[in-house]
Amino acid sequence: MTDTDPTSPVRVARLNHAVLFVRDLDRSVDFYRQAFGFEEIGRERGMMAFLRAAGSSNHHDLGLFAVGAEAPRPPRGATGLYHLAWQVPTIDDLASAARSLGKIGALGGASDHGATKSL
Repeated sequence: MTDTDPTSPVRVARLNHAVLFVRDLDRSVDFYRQAFGFEEIGRERGMMAFLRAAGSSNHHDLGLFAVGAEAPRPPRGATGLYHLAWQVPTIDDLASAARSLGKIGALGGASDHGATKSL
C-alpha cells in the first residue's frame, strides 16, 4: 500500500483477535477454556475477560464483554459483533489504513493502547 493512494484497501497481515458480547461471563469463559483450550489471562471490572490460545503470541485472541443476563437475545439472522482486530504489518500501513478508511467513510475512531494502536 502506498501513501499516495488513499483508496487502496487496508493491507491486512492477519486477524489478531475478536471481541464478543456475552450474557454470562463465567459460563462463556468456561466454554472457551473447555472447547478450545484457551487460557484466561485477565479480567477487568468483572465485566470483561481476555483469553489466549495455546502457543499464541497475542496479548489476547478473544475478548468477552458481559452485557448481563437480562440482555435481549438478538433475533435470528440479526447482525452483530463487538469487533475484530485486523493486524497490519507496519505503523505506516496503519496510517495508510486510516486514510483509506476515512476516504470511504468507514473510520469510526482511533485509540492508542500504549504497545498497540487501533482504528
